[in-house]
Amino acid sequence: MIWVVIILAIIGLDQFTKYLVMNNIAFGEKIPVIDGFFYLAHWKNTGAAWGILEGWRFFLIPVTIIVSIILAHYLVKSDNKIFKLSLSMILGGAIGNLIDRAFRNGGVVDFLDFHFWSYNFPTFNVADCFIVIGTLCLSYYILFVMKDEKNIENNEL
Repeated sequence: MIWVVIILAIIGLDQFTKYLVMNNIAFGEKIPVIDGFFYLAHWKNTGAAWGILEGWRFFLIPVTIIVSIILAHYLVKSDNKIFKLSLSMILGGAIGNLIDRAFRNGGVVDFLDFHFWSYNFPTFNVADCFIVIGTLCLSYYILFVMKDEKNIENNEL
């Protein structure tokens, strides 16, 4: 049950921050937080990460739904807390962005804008942060924990 709470909290935080941005920052505007480095902005991404598959809303929505169902299945079946946490973060972020794609003219609201010297990193949002953190946790699980779990299972047989 805690995993559902985590997913809902991530969705809530993501949607709340996007609501604040949409109601307080004009589209296309950038507000400096740390001038030359970090800005709060209001942009719309009609694609996936870094704008790939731009305009493919009717592909991205069903793919997100299918992948979310698969991840939810694995979340329910697993006993490993690291695996469950990683899937919960990925699901919360994916559903947060899915809500935008489905109900906000097909675009995801992005607002965290970082500049590294002359490079402007693609603008992103809270959902994206959780997807990345969840993916990093999942990578850790796959590379280190899952291997150990399989070794333990094999030694017990």
